[in-house]
Amino acid sequence: MTDLQSEPTSRAPTAPWSEERPTAVLVLADGTVIEGKGIGATGSVQAEVVFNTALTGYQEILTDPSYLGQIVTFTFPHIGNVGANDEDIEDLTPAARHGAVGVIFKADMTDPSNYRAARHLDAWLKARGMIGLCGIDTRALTSWIRENGAPNAVIAHEPSGAFDLEALKAEARAWSGLEGLDLAKVASSGQTSHWTETPWIWNEGSAELAADKARYHVVCVDYGVKRNILRLFTGLDCKVTVVPATSSAEDVLALKPDGVFLSNGPGDPAATGAYAVPMVQALMRTDLPVFGICLGHQILGLALGATTAKMHQGHHGANHPVKDHTTGKVEIVSMNHGFAVDSGSLPEGVEETHVSLFDGTNCGLRVTGKPVFSVQHHPEASPGPQDSHYLFRRFVNLLREKKGEAALPERA
Repeated sequence: MTDLQSEPTSRAPTAPWSEERPTAVLVLADGTVIEGKGIGATGSVQAEVVFNTALTGYQEILTDPSYLGQIVTFTFPHIGNVGANDEDIEDLTPAARHGAVGVIFKADMTDPSNYRAARHLDAWLKARGMIGLCGIDTRALTSWIRENGAPNAVIAHEPSGAFDLEALKAEARAWSGLEGLDLAKVASSGQTSHWTETPWIWNEGSAELAADKARYHVVCVDYGVKRNILRLFTGLDCKVTVVPATSSAEDVLALKPDGVFLSNGPGDPAATGAYAVPMVQALMRTDLPVFGICLGHQILGLALGATTAKMHQGHHGANHPVKDHTTGKVEIVSMNHGFAVDSGSLPEGVEETHVSLFDGTNCGLRVTGKPVFSVQHHPEASPGPQDSHYLFRRFVNLLREKKGEAALPERA
């Protein structure tokens, strides 16, 4: 077992060989103290610590609402060279700062060296109120999480280096964690809105979906939706109406959609049961196509009678192999989830469509005889490979079928 206490990253503040006083600490619930250099905002926050193995796209990762309540440790050592900009943001309401609450890097942040950079990453972290720590052995922390599971912790940044470690340890122990925590209502935009921005194209940016191009109406139930999901819908000529997480089936149906999308989001899926599960069950009593991603996949599973469970360390990265049983193909996908649908609990009439080749956990389902399906991974990528973009065409083909139109090729 990896012992973080034996690593230089967890040295005591008074260690005689310490060249400078640490200005940030990560305090785990078991009492482990990991010291480093503070970056971003000052203060402290309780959260769960996870690691992400993606090599690119740190800004999209940190603004993914599914990370709300979590501190992201990047296994890639050098972060910051792309800087930050206003286009690579994934949360729908950035003013509310939905996304990761803390971040951990191995090396000091590098200065931006990219033509798209609008500001230094450190300034961007400060503006979002995100607390960071760098200069630690992220390999040791990642190994510890792999063996012991994602820990509850407190991350704190104080430029003076004055920390009440006993108080921080008590805070870390006292935090209840993500199990039983409903964060979907927090991450939701909370109001009905319309999305018209099309997919981003290199050197051109995004455009607006022309009114005469909007052939299908998709209602997105927002549990913490990512922007690129909505962009991919508009790229397939879908007008998108975004509604709050707590919307009822009557609210959704009143908008007369051609199909309904259940978005990604943070927290424990079982905690959304009082409002999300009855809504989805009511939708499935209609003949509307339904498509879910991540938390939306888990909520759909619960609505069908399956169960969900907290994972040991979760799946967070852009290099996860998943097999699509419907095609027999293996895809490399982007993932970000700490809960999973128990495949053994899927009831009769519900088929497992995708499975993780890392650990065999469920990554997709569909309902026999109904236009209803979902996946656990993130087919929109941002960041990550685009192997699973076809799932959006699969959903739109269900909309086209309802209108008597010929199906699009799943892979463009």
